[in-house]
Amino acid sequence: MEILNELKVGIAGYGVVGKLRRRFIDQHPVFKTVAVCDQKILKQGQKVDGIKAFSNYKQLLGEPLDVLFVCLPNYLAAEVTMAGLESGLHVFCEKPPGRDVSDIMRVIEVESAHTNQILKYGFNHRFHDSVRDALKIIESGELGEVNNLRGVYGKSKIIPFSGGWRAERKHAGGGILLDQGIHMVDLMRLFCGEFDEVKSFITNNYWKHDVEDNAYALMRDKNGRIAMLHSSATQWQHRFTLEIALTEGYLELRGILSGSKSYGQERLIIGRRDESDIGSLRSETLTYLEDNSWSDEIYEFADAIVNGNGFQYGTSNDALATMKLVYRIYNADKEWKDAYNIPDIN
Repeated sequence: MEILNELKVGIAGYGVVGKLRRRFIDQHPVFKTVAVCDQKILKQGQKVDGIKAFSNYKQLLGEPLDVLFVCLPNYLAAEVTMAGLESGLHVFCEKPPGRDVSDIMRVIEVESAHTNQILKYGFNHRFHDSVRDALKIIESGELGEVNNLRGVYGKSKIIPFSGGWRAERKHAGGGILLDQGIHMVDLMRLFCGEFDEVKSFITNNYWKHDVEDNAYALMRDKNGRIAMLHSSATQWQHRFTLEIALTEGYLELRGILSGSKSYGQERLIIGRRDESDIGSLRSETLTYLEDNSWSDEIYEFADAIVNGNGFQYGTSNDALATMKLVYRIYNADKEWKDAYNIPDIN
C-alpha cells in the first residue's frame, strides 16, 4: 500500500467495540486515532487514553478528521453515519446499520450524494480465516455444489449494556437476531446467495422483552436449497456452528475467535463423501489460533481510501440485502409482525 499523509480518525462510541477497533486502527501505517466520543465522557475535550474525548458525536465532528468509525447503538448508527458522510468523511459503521431497513436506505440516499466518500459496514465474520477458507473450497468446486445449510448462533442472555438499550425495541429495532444472528444471516447469504422464500417463528417467551430472545427460520433459494437458522439468547453456553452440506462432502464451522473467547476454538472441519453405509469416514480439521479479521477488515477499508480500490465485503448494498433478509424473517411470523408492528419490506 502506498503510504500517504496520516489520516486522522475519530471514533463515535468508545465502549468495548470502539476500543477494540482503535487497537487495530492505530496499528495501520496511515490511520491515527485523534479523538473519540462516548456518552460516559463527562468533561468535554478531556484526554482519554491520550486523545481528546467528547460526550456526543456533534462535538467529535467539530474536530479536523478524515475518517469516522461508528460504534454506537442501533438507534444512532444511521444518524451518525449520515452526519459523517455529510461532513466529508470516510465512514466505517459497525453492524447492524440501523434499527430497520429504512435506516440503511436513508444512509444509501446520503451516500449517493457524496460519491467521494467511502462507506463500509463491519460484517466482521466474513474476514475470519475459517470462513474465508470455507468459501475458497466452495468456490473451487472440489466438494461439489451446496445442498443445504444449518446454523446456530447463541448466547446466554441479552446483555444490558448502556442501560439496556439492546432489550428495548425503540432503541435496538430487534433482539438477538438483529444483534448477533445477523452475522449468521450474512454468512448464509455469502455461502448460498439470496433466498426467495422465508418461514419463521419468533419468540420472546423467556426474557419477556419487546424484542426477540429466539428466532427460528427456514429459507429456500430459487434452486431449492434450504438454510435453517436458530438465533438464540437462551443458549446458556455460547455457541457458533454452521454446517454446509455439499454434493461431494461437507464443511462445518465450529466456534469462532472473539474478544471474550467464549465461543470456543475456531475450527473448520472438511469431510469428503464416502459411499459406505455409515457415511463419510474421511475428514480433516483445521484449527485457527489467531483472529486476523479485525485488522484485515480495517486494511481493506484503508486500501479503498488510499488507493481507490474497491472492497469485497461490507458495501452498503450488502448491508441492505442482509437487513432485508433479517426483516423478512421477522415478517414471516405473522403473529410477531402484528404484535410489534414490524414494518413491511419493499
